[in-house]
Amino acid sequence: MQAFNYAKPSSLADAARAAAGADAKILAGGQSLLPAMKLGLAAPAALVDLSGLGDLKGITVSGGTVKIGAMTNHAAVAASKDVQQAIPALAALAGNIGDRQVRNRGTIGGSLANNDPAADYPAAVLALNATIHTDKRTIAADDFFKGVYQTALNDGEVITAVSFPVPEKAGWQKFKQPASRFALVDVFVAKGKGGVRVAVTGAGPGVFRAKALEDKLAANWSGAACDGVKIDAGNLSGDLHGSAEYRAALIPVLAKRAVG
Repeated sequence: MQAFNYAKPSSLADAARAAAGADAKILAGGQSLLPAMKLGLAAPAALVDLSGLGDLKGITVSGGTVKIGAMTNHAAVAASKDVQQAIPALAALAGNIGDRQVRNRGTIGGSLANNDPAADYPAAVLALNATIHTDKRTIAADDFFKGVYQTALNDGEVITAVSFPVPEKAGWQKFKQPASRFALVDVFVAKGKGGVRVAVTGAGPGVFRAKALEDKLAANWSGAACDGVKIDAGNLSGDLHGSAEYRAALIPVLAKRAVG
C-alpha cells in the first residue's frame, strides 16, 4: 500500500472540499476501499474519512418514508425496529451482508457509492424506487447506477442519506457465493404506488430491473406468476461460480421465493 494523505473533516462542507481534491477517495466504512488498496487495485492520493460526521448517521420513519443516513452501518439497519416494521425485507437484506465485521463497519452510503455489481443494497434501492440524497442534489434510483463501479455521483459529491418509500409489499432473496458472501444472484421485489419493481444484482455487470418478472407480478402478485419466466442470459455474467445461463435460471426462482 502506497503513502496517502488522510483527512477527517468535522463538517460536510469540509468533507466535500477535501473530496474534490485531486485523486481523493471518500472513506465511509472502508470494507471495500481498504482491501482494494491493500491489493494494489486502488491507490488514492488522499482519503477523506467521514466517520466524524455524526449527522450522517441515523434512521427516521415519517410520512411513509424510511430515511437512512449514509454513514449508518448495515448492522444498525438490520437491528432497527422501525425498519423491521416498515420494510422487513430491507432489514433482512442488511442483516445478511458479508460477515459481522462488514456489517458493523460497512455503511449504506459507502456501498452505494462503490456500486459493486454483486452488492446487496443496490437491489433494494432500485426495487423500492429510493432516492439518494447528496450534499448537492437528490438522485432517483433509476438514474443513479451507471455500470460496473460507476454511479451518477460527480467528483467530490457526498451521499448524505437514502430515502425509501414504504411499499405495500416487498421481499428479498439471495443466493450467495459461500466464501465471499457476495451475491451470486440477489433479487428484491416490491409493490408500491409506482407499481411492481424487481431488481437483480450479482447476475450481471450491475444492478438491473427484470421487466419480464415485473409484468407477470403486476398482473398477479404471487409466487406462481414467476413460474416459466425466461430471463435472457445474453447480458449476464458467467464465472467459475456459475454460468450466465445458471444465473438466468436462478432469477425467477429467487423472485418466486421473495414473493412468498
